[in-house]
Amino acid sequence: MIEPKPVATRQIHLPLRPVWCCRLCARPWPCADARRDLTVSFRHQRVALMLYLATQFVDAISDLHVYDAALGPPPDVRAIFERIMCWMPPRDSRQLSSRPGDT
Repeated sequence: MIEPKPVATRQIHLPLRPVWCCRLCARPWPCADARRDLTVSFRHQRVALMLYLATQFVDAISDLHVYDAALGPPPDVRAIFERIMCWMPPRDSRQLSSRPGDT
């Protein structure tokens, strides 16, 4: 009799707060694996992904402002914004051209 293969448990690359690095690979979050996972998870929900990332951005700014205050200068808000918000893949042009009324 053939035994089923065990289902691999996939670990999710989540942020480690308050330092905002990946819990698994220790790279700045969202790491490449987190970005891939988020792109797949939210593949048909771009606005939901943007809202999720915006929430993460606000939390990161809050955490890093307090955490970094003890270590030195305040965090670079622009760099954190670009890291968390500006990596999203562009909207698929095929989706744009398939709207009703588009020619």
